[in-house]
Amino acid sequence: MRYAITGAAGFIGSHLAEALAAAGHDVVGIDSFTGYYDVSLKEANAGALEALGVETLRLDLAADELDLTGFDGVFHLAGQPGVRSFGDVFPLYLTRNVLASQRLFEAAARDGAKAVFSSSSSVYGAAERYPTPEDTRPHPLSPYGITKLASEQLADAYAREFGLDVVVLRYFNAFGPRQRPDMAFARIVNALASGTRFDLYGDGGQSRGWTYVADVVAATILAMEGGRGTYNVGGALEASMNETIALLERISGRTLELLRHPRVPGDQRRTQADTSRIRAELGWAPQVSLEEGLRAQWEWASSRVVGR
Repeated sequence: MRYAITGAAGFIGSHLAEALAAAGHDVVGIDSFTGYYDVSLKEANAGALEALGVETLRLDLAADELDLTGFDGVFHLAGQPGVRSFGDVFPLYLTRNVLASQRLFEAAARDGAKAVFSSSSSVYGAAERYPTPEDTRPHPLSPYGITKLASEQLADAYAREFGLDVVVLRYFNAFGPRQRPDMAFARIVNALASGTRFDLYGDGGQSRGWTYVADVVAATILAMEGGRGTYNVGGALEASMNETIALLERISGRTLELLRHPRVPGDQRRTQADTSRIRAELGWAPQVSLEEGLRAQWEWASSRVVGR
């Protein structure tokens, strides 16, 4: 099969590209290499993919022409991440999430490529119940979550009006090697390895259902192969930030220097996925525990910190 991956040089995208290439598929990456974080990290991911025979095209989905002719499917993982999306940065979220997704869905519908769209647990916001099933009323707390929900609705509109074959995946707190440097686990590992301070926003009681990146990739591939509609993709173990910090301290054998700050507006107090649907329809279940995944992330990331 021939697949395109948007956001291929990023965290989940690079893992997905590796897995598809290893399975013998023809894979083409697409990435705009924005400056949201150090571009050299994405360039390193793209270089590793190139060694596997995966070319990464530098394209801006919101502006450049996109031709998906000849592709069996496109995995749409690109987007502007982060709940700190209020204020002056909001136009970036509109452009890189909503407009980019609309143009991607337009091209996929026109060229006959199935689409798998990576949405987010952020669409649920302060959910009505936990674990949260897919039919829960979305109530996003951040502009980021709002743009992800808007992109989901665009996917549905293109499915209804133009016959787009599309699956929506709501990822819950992916982690693992190559995680974005702005994400909590990456910052904690870096602080532990380098002996620097970690800034924690909120009281640490905010709780998440964490999902290891290999489990995310497995669910994403199954969705392309036989998924329909919307699925939660979430790990089996829920833990608070305080609990995960204690676990990483035990794994690393180090004590974290911690400075607490007020909660960031738009940050959810809790996320936990009801994965009954994806388990029943696609046979997916998370395989990697939180401790296993954190150990793998510590070993990968700490070895790259100068002065460990």
